[in-house]
Amino acid sequence: MKTALLRKIEDRSAVAAVIGLGYVGLPLAMELCEAGFQVIGYDVSERVVGLLMQGDSHIQDVPEAQVAKHVKAGRFTATTDAARLHEADVVSIAVPTPLAKTRDPDMSYVISAAETVAAQARPGMLIVLESTTYPGTTRELLQPRLEAKGLEVGKDVFLAFSPERVDPGNPTWHTKNTPKVVGGITPACNEVAVAFYSSTIDRVVPVSSPEAAELVKLLENTFRSVNIGLVNEMAIVCERLGVNVWEVIDAAATKPFGFMKFTPGPGIGGHCIPLDPHYLAWKMRSLNYKTRFIDLASEVNSAMPDFVVEKIARALNEQKKAVNGSRVMVLGIAYKRDIDDMRESPALDVMRLLEQRGAEVVYHDPFVPSFREEGHEAFSVPLTAAELGRADAVVIITDHTALDYQFVVDHAALVVDTRNALARVRPSRALVIPFTAAGSTVPRKELTA
Repeated sequence: MKTALLRKIEDRSAVAAVIGLGYVGLPLAMELCEAGFQVIGYDVSERVVGLLMQGDSHIQDVPEAQVAKHVKAGRFTATTDAARLHEADVVSIAVPTPLAKTRDPDMSYVISAAETVAAQARPGMLIVLESTTYPGTTRELLQPRLEAKGLEVGKDVFLAFSPERVDPGNPTWHTKNTPKVVGGITPACNEVAVAFYSSTIDRVVPVSSPEAAELVKLLENTFRSVNIGLVNEMAIVCERLGVNVWEVIDAAATKPFGFMKFTPGPGIGGHCIPLDPHYLAWKMRSLNYKTRFIDLASEVNSAMPDFVVEKIARALNEQKKAVNGSRVMVLGIAYKRDIDDMRESPALDVMRLLEQRGAEVVYHDPFVPSFREEGHEAFSVPLTAAELGRADAVVIITDHTALDYQFVVDHAALVVDTRNALARVRPSRALVIPFTAAGSTVPRKELTA
């Protein structure tokens, strides 16, 4: 089985299937097509499948021309028919792994995908889980379902984990040139999975087990979460000390060793950093161990939207205005600059907190013309002099490069800048409140008392 599958991978006669055609699955499917494989894309969304088969793309990083090219050539087919997975020699699973309201992993999508694959599995197939998850998932959830069908892992079928490393909107690092970590259940599983990804990805990094590969992704994003939590706390420290946090960070970053630059902000967003550390924390709680760094970083990062709202409230108060009844314009609601992804965006928390205090909240985002959340639909207002003039406060949450920040300060009365977006803007009409600034909150005499 192994020899036959390796031969199919080498001569590109293997059929690849990707389950989940979102931010991870669709870019992977396109790279597999580019590498010469015939690809079946499976998704439960009829809307997504319909768009793709028309040659359209619902993912910002995947050009429509690329989708249309492979659909027209017959190299890529999107479907909602799970039976088509039986045709595949290789199946990559890239489904969501959200957190439940209790902050425990919601494995329902992975379990559903595992059962779907098991129902269609046959000898000579490679199955790879790419969804971010806790260590042990591949061995505990996928392997038993395959073996229940009488398929021996490592002999009849091959099973591995390879964490996705997608960074939406990154112009430099994408699916093909980002190193791919792979961990198989057995050495044979590893060999087949490494061969498959090496056919498409520039560099493949094998590790000894799926648990090691699962933990790699959690370490990467826990590292980021902890360091963001540290620098967010430093922003609060600077606020209390009356020091400009951006100045401190830029100066520290001149050290050529022993320091990696992170910047503070209104919170963390996206599908990875706010969620992934909780998978590790949850797993370790089951082993009677408390992940203190992870929990503390999460606590600090989760409190940043409240910090921002308090800053807006103080700024309005200095203008003899209350939050209740004020009109606040939020600039940027995607979770990071120059993308349309709103998953876990701190902007939503800031908007919600302001509305709870009685503010009238509007937003402008060139990448998000509208959104619906909990039955509430909102639309981006135009960034005009009239709209800026109507706002009692403008708060920059996501610093999209397309926004004209000089225009903002020329026409707004009050701007709260959480991203240092106005660092190079000429002073103008607006009263600009930076994230932290010298003398912004604590009288100097309190520091020397």
